[in-house]
Amino acid sequence: MRVITHSCPECGTVVAANELEANRVMKCPGLECEAVLRFDDLDLEAREHFVDHREQYQI
Repeated sequence: MRVITHSCPECGTVVAANELEANRVMKCPGLECEAVLRFDDLDLEAREHFVDHREQYQI
């Protein structure tokens, strides 16, 4: 299992790929940050790996 994350470009808050995939589009959870994060913000290889191995990332 790989740890796949994305950092908000506005505030640096780290968000897990499974959160991005579940929501597809979400407001950054960082305090006072209004940035919008998307699953598509992950690079193609990370998105494909996550989707192909989704069962490994279930909590």
